[in-house]
Amino acid sequence: MALFALISFPLPSKFRRPLLQTLSTPFNSPQVQMVLRCVFVFIGIMFADSVNRTMKVGNELAGDLVTGGVTRAEIQSRKFYSQRNMYLCGFTLFLSLILNRTYKMVFALLAMKEKESKLMNESKVDEKLHEENEKLRLKIKELEKEKENLLKKSKALSDEY
Repeated sequence: MALFALISFPLPSKFRRPLLQTLSTPFNSPQVQMVLRCVFVFIGIMFADSVNRTMKVGNELAGDLVTGGVTRAEIQSRKFYSQRNMYLCGFTLFLSLILNRTYKMVFALLAMKEKESKLMNESKVDEKLHEENEKLRLKIKELEKEKENLLKKSKALSDEY
């Protein structure tokens, strides 16, 4: 839960990136990924088993099959425990999926922000180059005008001689 809050909490980019890289380093190893998958599968199996037990106890309770000294209160307590286990496993699966998805979305968002900042820097450089290009074009036009003026003057001087 603390990890989820830490990932979701808005922080400046210069703090957020190193923090998230530090947090993600252990989770990027293949061994940890395999362990997490195994835990997820194990919780999934436990969820399926708890659903099966809940249905089984529910059928016992609905059929009023009181045999061998099993009382209705005992069946209801088993139903309570099986439902509790089902909800705990279900919420654990659901929250782990949400945490995983949020984790991936935060890193994707961070990558997009970095890409955007790089593109903004490149566009600023492009704008500077464009401005410099315009200045050079104006300078070329001025030099061409000077050239024409000098050619006219030289022609006028050559005509005088």
